[in-house]
Amino acid sequence: MPDRPPSDGPELPEVQMHLHRQDEPATGVVVRNEVCTQKKAAGFVRHIEFDVSGSRLAGNFRTGQAFGVLPPGVDDKGRPHSQRLYSIASPTRGEQGKGNIISTTVKRVIDEHWDTKKLFLGVASNYLCDLQVGETAKLLGPAGKRFVLPKNHADHDYLFFATGTGIAPFRGMLGDLYYQSSPRSATLVMGSPYATELMYHDHFLAMQQDHPSFNYLTALSRERQSDCEEGLYVQHRLSTHREQMTELLSKPTTLIYICGLVGMEMGIFKRMARILPPEILSQYLRVDPEAGEIDNWSRKMLHRKLKPTRRVFLEVY
Repeated sequence: MPDRPPSDGPELPEVQMHLHRQDEPATGVVVRNEVCTQKKAAGFVRHIEFDVSGSRLAGNFRTGQAFGVLPPGVDDKGRPHSQRLYSIASPTRGEQGKGNIISTTVKRVIDEHWDTKKLFLGVASNYLCDLQVGETAKLLGPAGKRFVLPKNHADHDYLFFATGTGIAPFRGMLGDLYYQSSPRSATLVMGSPYATELMYHDHFLAMQQDHPSFNYLTALSRERQSDCEEGLYVQHRLSTHREQMTELLSKPTTLIYICGLVGMEMGIFKRMARILPPEILSQYLRVDPEAGEIDNWSRKMLHRKLKPTRRVFLEVY
């Protein structure tokens, strides 16, 4: 096994992209649609699986990529709805090992317009969540080429940070990592407001039981946890498990993947800057001297004065 990934990051696999476009969508048949949080969760999140047999999506997607969904109907200007992208939650081999069942994680969008105060329902999210087994949807893609596991994925250690439906790609990635082999190690930090809103929680607890090299940590922002009296965001796990995290991040084989709500990456980078020696931090984040004090860092500085290295993979929205 190599001791150190290349300086410009690990080698990534070739991926297929845009095999189905808007003028020629694939047909996905719903084979599973079920809630993936606990019953008392404040939001509604569903795990949805499509059979894409006979399409070019079948066997040609990788976990970490996304696929598009074309909701029926038209927008307020009378034009057909454009595609909405959803992260693939299944392993690269698909849900049943043959590459023909692709899945995603969907949260219903139910909100109120700021101006009109009228109820707003997300077009695609509610359409998907309402689909019944046997019904079909028009799918596009796959899309994305960098937020994927490295080619030689067993050679690395992994630190995954997820909030909300950002957990979707990590469900698939961990399925790949622990299929017929194991990574050096993998740590997943999953953030949500309450324990009832943790997605796939039982699945990850079972994985941790079955695989000694997998560590699953939760960060609940609005309730206490057994090891902390105050609410936690995902970046706080870098401090509550400082010794473990510092050791992990000091390894030249470690990669960081971050997926979820925009802004979470800054909290993680700031916390890393506080706990890591500069020579270790620089392996993941190159900090311009003009960036100033850590408390003053902002997203506007990303990729200018704060430059993630190719050992960091970001997918925030």
